[in-house]
Amino acid sequence: MGAGPSARGSAQAVSTAVAVLTALALFATACAAGGTGARDEGPARADSVAGAAPSPAPSPSDSYRRVNPVTLVKDDPKVSTAVKRELKPCAADEYPVDVSYGDLTGATVDDVVVNVLTCGDAVGVGAYVYRSEGGRYENVFRSEESPVYAEIDRGDLTVTKQVYEKGDPVSSPSGENVITYAWKTDRFDAVSAHHTDYGDTVGGVAEPVPSTAPAN
Repeated sequence: MGAGPSARGSAQAVSTAVAVLTALALFATACAAGGTGARDEGPARADSVAGAAPSPAPSPSDSYRRVNPVTLVKDDPKVSTAVKRELKPCAADEYPVDVSYGDLTGATVDDVVVNVLTCGDAVGVGAYVYRSEGGRYENVFRSEESPVYAEIDRGDLTVTKQVYEKGDPVSSPSGENVITYAWKTDRFDAVSAHHTDYGDTVGGVAEPVPSTAPAN
């Protein structure tokens, strides 16, 4: 005769009790032997379950202040009439200007470098640096000896002037002069200069360093 319901229930209870005792014994043995269960690893991290938390997006620098370069140049009395005449839309409301921001003078607000170009050939006709002083931007550097282009290079101002020999087309200058300026208290001073001949495979040739920056 088969076992009755009470017998099956007793057998299941005994079987369950044995399984529990066996599990407890194995758990105690693992702890005593320094096992490598989840307990050894510490509590589970939330990101291991829900995925790593995304890194916060970088916030814009507090020193960055966007400007209207066209207005800045047109309202600047230090900019020549010839350059202002070139500063007109090439198409619709697109003006031929390049603008960059960065720390050149140690001001609390980023300095602004503005290059004015020609519409047709994108030749630089004027390069300027504006420094924030007393809530407004002041022109602290200008170069209007075309073709010229200024940019920020590792905290210094570099000004590139292409060199043309007789017969050179606008698109193919013979070389370039690059002058590096550093801010000294209240003005830019030239600290190095070199010339590169585009036809010279050896490289640039050092030139004497001008004593001062162009007149502001």
